[in-house]
Amino acid sequence: MTYLSKLSAAAATTALVLAASSAASAVGNVADQKVDGSFTIGDIACSWTGGSTNANPPNSLTVDRSTVNQPGGNLSCGEGASGTLNNDPTFTFDDANALATSDTIDISGSQGVSCRYSAANVQWDRQGTTRQYTNRAFTAQKVSGGPLCPGTVDADPADASVTFN
Repeated sequence: MTYLSKLSAAAATTALVLAASSAASAVGNVADQKVDGSFTIGDIACSWTGGSTNANPPNSLTVDRSTVNQPGGNLSCGEGASGTLNNDPTFTFDDANALATSDTIDISGSQGVSCRYSAANVQWDRQGTTRQYTNRAFTAQKVSGGPLCPGTVDADPADASVTFN
């Protein structure tokens, strides 16, 4: 995978993971809900712990980007890359079909070149009876970035995973 492809894929996958973070939740008080997430794309691994949402699944909920992004959160990536969630995504749940859907995920990624991508209606598969979800394949559209940023980026299934605890 080329350097630029890794960067673009990392940005898109970051969007997925951040979306999934609000898609998975354990039982408890909303104030106590924390989500850990991780994703790997190519050789780039990113993760965070302690993100917050405003409700518990199966109710619709929104992830608070200020609790994921630095300095309020601790999202970090290897290989000198960085990621930022640019919106507060809303998730809906269909427990009967073990599925969650995020409205829009808007993410920026940087590894020497900065690219911003957005994906709508990303779907996440629930893992068993837990509130852990992994993404389904999707395509993110470029919102901004120079000519080195591809116009679209495809994310593979299970590139991202999140767990509420």
